[in-house]
Amino acid sequence: MRLSGTGGMGRGDDRDPERSAEVVRRAVELGVNRVDTAGFYFSGTGRANQIIRTALAPYPGDLTIATKVGPGRDLVTGEWGDWARPEDLRAHVEHSLETLGLDRLHLVYYRSNGRDDVPAAAALGDAGLLEHVGLSNVGTEVLSQTRQVTEIVCVQNRHAPGFERADAGDVLSACGDAGIAFVPFFTIAGQAREGSAEEQYDVVRAIADAHDVTPAQVRIAWTLSLGEHVLAIPGTGDPAHLEQNVAAAALDLSTAELSRLSALG
Repeated sequence: MRLSGTGGMGRGDDRDPERSAEVVRRAVELGVNRVDTAGFYFSGTGRANQIIRTALAPYPGDLTIATKVGPGRDLVTGEWGDWARPEDLRAHVEHSLETLGLDRLHLVYYRSNGRDDVPAAAALGDAGLLEHVGLSNVGTEVLSQTRQVTEIVCVQNRHAPGFERADAGDVLSACGDAGIAFVPFFTIAGQAREGSAEEQYDVVRAIADAHDVTPAQVRIAWTLSLGEHVLAIPGTGDPAHLEQNVAAAALDLSTAELSRLSALG
């Protein structure tokens, strides 16, 4: 979202696409090998998928590009509408293929918006246009139902200190037990959704000050501590923030600090 300035699903500040492309290239140089995007991440000045394509195509062999379908946004005008119906999803997948310049998508999340629409996720895997299927914004029941009809490799849910789903721990554990990657979003932004939260919890600031790092880095380190199956996807269109985000992987928080952060939820 940050690459295009999409912010909170289309309500952020526009970004310079050339600068954003530089951020993407630098991320790969720093060892990042997974990019999370969506066809509906676009603003008046740029589309995230095309920025990624400009920056990286032809793509490195070890790079995984994950994209999402489901939210109802007109891919031409940008107007938001009703959530996509199952029959609309193939067009969303084909749009991502075109804008990313791929013959086959590595991973597509179906963002269900709380609906028990298991057949839609299964149909994505049967279309022959993608390698793997993921789910977003789901609980353990929908995850279990969907796994009965198609393989699920990732779940992407809201999860952050002080800002998570009521069933966050159950989903996190279910993914770990099944060998499914768990990919939390809004880890840095929390309740603010866009950019770094202006009103950080005092405990986050205190831990950040103790380690001479930013609150965002503390949140990323906490995310990575949740399990070996947990991936972090902090978004940014800023080169300095990118460097900080990557450096957060080396931040070693104590057990007591991690417990204090988890207690915020």
